[in-house]
Order: sequence, then C-alpha cells, then structure tokens
Amino acid sequence: MREYLLTLCVTAAVTYLLTGPVRKFAIVAGAMPEIRARDVHREPTPRLGGIAMFFGLCAGLLVADHLTNLSEVFETSNEPRALLSGAALIWLIGVLDDKFEIDALIKLGGQMIAAGVMVMQGLTILWLPVPGVGNVALTQWQGTLLTVALVVITINAVNFVDGLDGLAAGMVCIASAAFFMYAYRIWFSYGIEAAAPATLFAAILMGMCLGFLPHNMHPARIFMGDSGSMLIGLVLAAGAISVTGQIDPDAMDLFSGSERDAVHQMVPVYIPLLMPLTIIAIPAADLVLAIVRRTWRGQSPFAADRGHLHHRLLEIGHSHSRAVLIMYFWSALIGFGALAYSVNSASMWIVLGVVGLSAVGLVLLLLPRFTPRAPRWAERFVPPRYRRRRRLRQEAEAAVSARAEYGTDAAGAEPRGPETRTPVAAGVSRVNGATALGTRSHPLDRRKAGSSR
Repeated sequence: MREYLLTLCVTAAVTYLLTGPVRKFAIVAGAMPEIRARDVHREPTPRLGGIAMFFGLCAGLLVADHLTNLSEVFETSNEPRALLSGAALIWLIGVLDDKFEIDALIKLGGQMIAAGVMVMQGLTILWLPVPGVGNVALTQWQGTLLTVALVVITINAVNFVDGLDGLAAGMVCIASAAFFMYAYRIWFSYGIEAAAPATLFAAILMGMCLGFLPHNMHPARIFMGDSGSMLIGLVLAAGAISVTGQIDPDAMDLFSGSERDAVHQMVPVYIPLLMPLTIIAIPAADLVLAIVRRTWRGQSPFAADRGHLHHRLLEIGHSHSRAVLIMYFWSALIGFGALAYSVNSASMWIVLGVVGLSAVGLVLLLLPRFTPRAPRWAERFVPPRYRRRRRLRQEAEAAVSARAEYGTDAAGAEPRGPETRTPVAAGVSRVNGATALGTRSHPLDRRKAGSSR
C-alpha cells in the first residue's frame, strides 16, 4: 500500500506542478477558443491541461518501475507498456484537437487505433464471467472488438461529461478510487497477482485527477481539453479491461468454493464491462441520452449541444458548484455502492443504505424547486437567504406606510425612470445635490438632480 501511495503522490505532484507552466504555454500557443453557445464559462480559458496529466502518468509509471514490489508488474506483464503506448497516441490526438479542432470522425478513428495498439500488446479481454454460466472464452476477434468498443465508449463518456469546472476530473477520481479498492482487494485478499496492473492504473489515475483538480475547480484557470478527458477515459478503460478480461475466476475457487460463486464475486467488475462501467454510470447514461437526443433531431451524434445532465442541473436552478457536487454524489453512490456489494452481497443493510442515499440524492436534485424558510424564532441563526418571509413582511409594511404618507407606489419609491432615481423616503428629498428636510421636490428639480449624478 505504501508504494501505491508513493506512486499516487508523485503523479499528483508532477501533474500539479506542471499545470501552471502548461497554462502559460497554452496561452502563448493560442489554445484559448472563443466562447461557444454550449459553454457555461464567460471568459476564454486555456486548454491543453492534458499535457500536464500525461507527464504525470509517465512520472507515475517511471516511479512504479523502480519500486521493489511494483517493479514486478513491469517484469511479469506487458500491460503498463501497452497502456503507455495507447495513452501517448490518444494524448497526441487530443492535443491536436485542442489546438486545431479536428473532425469528430478523425478523433473516433484515433480512439479505435489507440485501443488497437493496446490490444496488440496484450491488453485485451480474453474471457467474460457470465452469472450462472461461468467463464465464456472469447475468440481473438471477439476479444478485440469488445476491447475496442469498451475503450471508445469509456473515452467518449468521460469526454461528454467534461462540461463544468472540475466535473470530469472529480468524477473519474471518485471512480478510480472505488476501482482501486476493489482491485487491491482482489490482489491481496485473494492473492491474484494478475490484478496488480489494474491496481497500479487506478492509483496513477487518482494522482492525475487530484493533481489537476486544484487548477480546474470553479472558476477554472485551465481546462483539461480533449487531451485530458480522452486520456483519463482511456486509463480508466484500461484498468477495467485488465481486471475483468485478464483475471480468471477459477483462481478464486479456493476462496469462494466454486466457479459460480467466484463469478458472483466478480459482480462489480463484469457489470462495469457491460454497462460499460458502473463506476462512471452517470457519464455513460449521459452519453446514451446525448446520442439518442441528437439522432432524434437528425443531428450527428458528435454534434455538441446544451442537453447534457450537468446543463440541465443548471437550468433547473442549481449553481455551478452545487451541480458539480451533485454529480460527485451520484458517482460516489454508484461506485462505492458496487464496491460494498462486492464485499458482502448478502447484507440487506447495504441495499437499504444505497436506497436511503438515493432518496437523499433525489431531494438534492429537486432542491431548487423548494423554498425552505426558517421559523421566526430561528431566523437569527440561519443565513439571510432563509429570512425572506420576515424581510418581505417588513418591506410590505414599509411600502404601505410610505404610500399612505407620500403617495408613492407599492415599492415605497417614486415611479421608476432615469429622471426619478433620487430617494424621497422619510420626507427627505435632494434638489440639485442639496438636502432639504420635510419637503418634496418638484419633478423638474428631480430630473435635474438625476442628470447631475
């Protein structure tokens, strides 16, 4: 565990320290696109944050290669090299897109090539654990097609959800944390060394996201761009492929009792493969809804719009920060709920806890629909936004008294206009900048006073 923590910290530190210089480089290189109709930020913000994340990935792999225990992963498996090859290719495509806005079909082709490069080096799905059946061996073509499809779906799911400051990095960090705990449990609890690469990938991915988040939280100083979103999507997919399609559930027979029980132990792994990822089910659902929505309108599935889940949270009244936190909450609930179910699938307390937290999440989603008000005796102890009832009552009483005494409107002021902005409350009027008590100024005088301001 200490070596994993060291790798995570080095990755986070390198990513964090490089993000500042990368931001300056992005500004000089002109990687600051104009504000688009679907954007929620108001000022041009540099992209290319994926450069710092990629070098953080390289630093994490380099450190892990020189550690006592983690170095065995590089000696016994070719998966780290396969990950680095695919990540370098997808990162290069993302950098070009951040600078030159390449076509969506070209990006899709690059994603498939990057996935194919990883497959050629051994990072592929060999079999699938099917509930009630056991292991289902895949042919070479079946494994290749399924691996490429999983990588492409995961990359685009993360890319689609990257619409608010800190959203994609935070959600992927939460997903990788849940995945790290599960893969670590398989390795050390069951003694299966084939889970070591997936555990390493998850630790490095957490470091990449944690190092970039301080620069990307609202208001963001830099965006990760496609160079970052596609990169972390590929790393997350590589970990899922490694732990799902490389680990044989037969190796867990001594601990589970039978192959069928072993398959049930793999529930949180093969569910991510089929959905395709439970730990990022929210981005995956957003991806499916976006494709259906755009196809129904006769648009390209890759045509950008403002119909994503995070955009809808903003439309119903949530603030930027609260929308991001709500997405964090649902990602953590699904990811760690699956993790808890894998530890003890027979416990009803886990199911009840997930159901209860889901109810809390629904209340948070509908929070803008409600206007909670504190009772009068508690108004002095709550923030001012919950004291509206008392404030409205006081304003209404003041308006009634002012109208009865001075003949003003219901708001307690003269009719609005550029010539009548001078206050006349309490019998105090301002004539040509001078104050007179107990008199009311003539409209012409008020017009002069307003123009002098």
